[in-house]
Amino acid sequence: MNKSVDQWDRREFLGRMALAGAAGLVGLRRGRADADPPPETTRLRLFESPFPSCVAPLYVAQELLYSEGFTDVRYVKWPSETKAWPPEVLLSGQVDICLSFGPKDVLAIEAGAPLAVLAGSHIGCVELVGSDRVRSTRELKGKNVALYEGVGDDHVFISMFAAHVGLDPQKDINWVLLPIPADSWEAARLLAAGKIDAFFVGPPDALEMRAKKIGHVLVNTTTDKPWSQYFCCLVASTKEFVLKHPVAAKRALRAILKSANVCALKPERIVRSMVERGRTSRYDYALQGLKEIPYGKWREYDPEDSVRFYALRLRDVGLIKSSPQKIIAEGTDWRFLNELKKELKG
Repeated sequence: MNKSVDQWDRREFLGRMALAGAAGLVGLRRGRADADPPPETTRLRLFESPFPSCVAPLYVAQELLYSEGFTDVRYVKWPSETKAWPPEVLLSGQVDICLSFGPKDVLAIEAGAPLAVLAGSHIGCVELVGSDRVRSTRELKGKNVALYEGVGDDHVFISMFAAHVGLDPQKDINWVLLPIPADSWEAARLLAAGKIDAFFVGPPDALEMRAKKIGHVLVNTTTDKPWSQYFCCLVASTKEFVLKHPVAAKRALRAILKSANVCALKPERIVRSMVERGRTSRYDYALQGLKEIPYGKWREYDPEDSVRFYALRLRDVGLIKSSPQKIIAEGTDWRFLNELKKELKG
């Protein structure tokens, strides 16, 4: 047998056993899934982000998705298999369900995209990092702030952060465009060289930068109000997928919500599995990220409040014109979440 294939098979086996074991230890077996009809499709495609701590529930969900009746669970990797980012990767038909930043979902719904936001995943995970020349977000006026070409999440979040403290992001900030595939460390180097004054970053890079004292945190969406009071990431699909496959959509959402509980209860085991499966090589930072992100609290926050909050912030910035009520009516579907809240009690 080919040695590399044998090693990969062993890695895959160990990872799957670890995830299945974690689910079993916290009692997350089939349960009420047996009461539902079988899924209309047994294939499910998910988005594999380069930021494993942020989307950990999707990885944990793989074994639970098998128990939900899916037999072909595939992860579409960025950037090797797709150049699109949520929610565009959903809307292009490349994946069926994913975690997506709430503000980007609102922008897509405003533009008429057939998005269906189903639930909230977790609060916070991203940060705005500044240089010693900037002591607060308000001091970004007239300063250089990095953006990554082609993704857009950074521009949306930084614009909201700036507007929240009274700045006009279009007039008061000098945006410096960095080409893809530039990474967070390119921005860190530019910060150290004095060429930019702030940039947007998520785990695990944000955690390593904190440890190495690279810049300082201006905004942390996990801990700083008002951002920490709302879901940063939502679970989203498309109207077409939900309409054609309502049972599959509910089963997939059940697996993802259960997985969020597992991430909160068994972070060490989850990160070991992620390392075994080659999804991260940075155990310490991935574990810290998993412990900092408040997974398992999908019951405690209202995703509709989060959509409303982001719609108001984006309207303040001038990025949308629709009312929050219109965004919620056109782009959200809470049926499955409401059912699962009752089913998954205790």
